[in-house]
Amino acid sequence: MTHGMRTDAYTSHPGGGDWRENATRYALLPLRIFLGVTFIYAGLDKLTDSAFMKDAGASSVGDMMRTVRDSSAIPSLVDLALKSPAGFGYAIALGELAVGIGTLLGLLTRLAALGGALISLSLWLTVSWASDPYYYGNDLAYLMAWIPLVLAGAPLLSLDAALRSRRRRRTGGYR
Repeated sequence: MTHGMRTDAYTSHPGGGDWRENATRYALLPLRIFLGVTFIYAGLDKLTDSAFMKDAGASSVGDMMRTVRDSSAIPSLVDLALKSPAGFGYAIALGELAVGIGTLLGLLTRLAALGGALISLSLWLTVSWASDPYYYGNDLAYLMAWIPLVLAGAPLLSLDAALRSRRRRRTGGYR
């Protein structure tokens, strides 16, 4: 009796493609859902916290910015925020909300992810810069998490993909 050598590298399943191919295609989806939900929550949390949107007081954005000013990488960025702490708080909250909604729905995903990366970068350089060791500050990890979505967008299960498909149908398959 001879033993044959298996030559197929993947096991196919009903629905087309092999599991590795499908896993690769959907790999960014959990990241997109996590970042979208997290940024929506963060924006809503700030918008509904009356203490956060104040210039001064316990848990206010103003006091937080004054606390991190001298330990931030870019104190002038903090000084800019301190010109109008409540305005800065609203800008961050609305930015997080817009980024989260865009990311979760997959609408203008690359732009939303770039916005998320810029928010995370600004928070890393100001609020969590003094974290020691550096990996205790979560803003750097969020910044790194946004980069794959900036590069790849949301090719599946997104409004971007639906709009792209609709454009292709309208133009006869051409981009």
